[in-house]
Formats: sequence, C-alpha cells, structure tokens
Amino acid sequence: MTTRLVLDNGTPLQIAGDPTAPHAIIVLQEAFGVNDHIRDVTERFANDGYYAVAPELFHRTGSQEVAYDNFPEAMAAMAELSKDGLSEDLLAASTFLKDAGYEPGATAVVGYCMGGSVSFFAGTLGIVGAAASFYGGGVETGRFGLPSLLELAPDLQSAWIGLYGDLDKGIPVEQVEALRSAAAQSGVVSEVVRYADAEHGFNCDGRPAVYNEAASKDAHQRTLVFFAANLSSK
Repeated sequence: MTTRLVLDNGTPLQIAGDPTAPHAIIVLQEAFGVNDHIRDVTERFANDGYYAVAPELFHRTGSQEVAYDNFPEAMAAMAELSKDGLSEDLLAASTFLKDAGYEPGATAVVGYCMGGSVSFFAGTLGIVGAAASFYGGGVETGRFGLPSLLELAPDLQSAWIGLYGDLDKGIPVEQVEALRSAAAQSGVVSEVVRYADAEHGFNCDGRPAVYNEAASKDAHQRTLVFFAANLSSK
C-alpha cells in the first residue's frame, strides 16, 4: 500500500517500500495520472526491493486520475505540463530520496507512456543512475516543452533502457530504431527491447484491450536486471 506525502515545494509523492532498501526508484505516471495501476506498479517495485516514490505530475491541475476512455481529459492535463514543472517535480523527488540516503547512483527512474518520455528526460539531469522508458513517445517531436528524445539522447547521463511494442500506432518501429542508434552514441550504457505482438500500453493490466501479459512480465524483469547491473547500492 502506498502512502501520500506532499513535499514542501508542493509536489505530492505516493511512497511505498522500505527506506533502508539498497536502491530507490522514481515511478512516472501514464497520461491517466497516478491511479490504481501506477500505485500498484509503485508497490511492485517496493516488493522488488526498492524504496519507491511516484510524483503526481498533474498536481498543478488537481492531481486528477483520468478514466482510461477519457482521452480529451488526459490530453488537456498533459497540455498543462511544462519543462520547468517537470524538472521541479523530478528534482523534488530526487532531493527527497537524497535526504533518505540515496545518491543518484543508487536511484532509478521508470516511466510509462508519457512518463516514459519524462523518464528519458530524467536520465539527462544527473539525478539517477539508470532510467527505463516503457513506450515513451516524443521520439521525433518534443512533448511537454521538452526536446525530442532524439535531441535529448546526446545529453543522457544515466544508463537507459527502452521497451517498445511493434504494434504501437503512435511510435513507429522506425522511430524506435532511430532512438536505439541515438542512445548508443550517447556514451552511456543503453538497450532497446521490442515486442513484436505488443501495443502501446502493453504493461497496463487495467486496460485489457492493450495489456500483453507476456510482454509486461518480460519487460519488468528486464528492467530489474538492467537496473541491477547499472546501479550502485545505498
């Protein structure tokens, strides 16, 4: 079960796990807010041995949880995001974890959907040792006031893994492969995994139409292995 804490700067965090765990992780939401699924994911990482925090990136517009079929509300909420706001929330979460004893090298970040894009950005800020992006878009065209992932790739400071579905209608395979090449030239450890029969959102078991159990389990396990290989301990 997660607990909610509002930091001094106003960023709310959902928190799970043992603050003496060897590693910490920042979990970044989908376009639907920090909902039951994201809280469950946060708890899952806590059960995997991480001190896990999930910042509510929509807090400036009410921390709304958007129904999966309400795309207009999700788009409206995402339209209010900004580079400055996202940077503030990421740095606030990082500072919270530093105060708990976690240096950047012992901290990971993982994001899903829009959070996958923000996770990539987090990997350029020097606040984490490893980053994972589950079907993060904005590969060729920037989102939320951020540069595109291809433009951000040379600035990666952390190891990065990207997990994508070949059936994703919004992120063509060609873009995924371009991102693989760009990340490989960044000077940090990088990896891209593609799932031939997976769609956008394949990790979200709250959306039966797109959930792919095999891809979800494999991607989560690969993420854990990648983090274990690229993080230091607290």
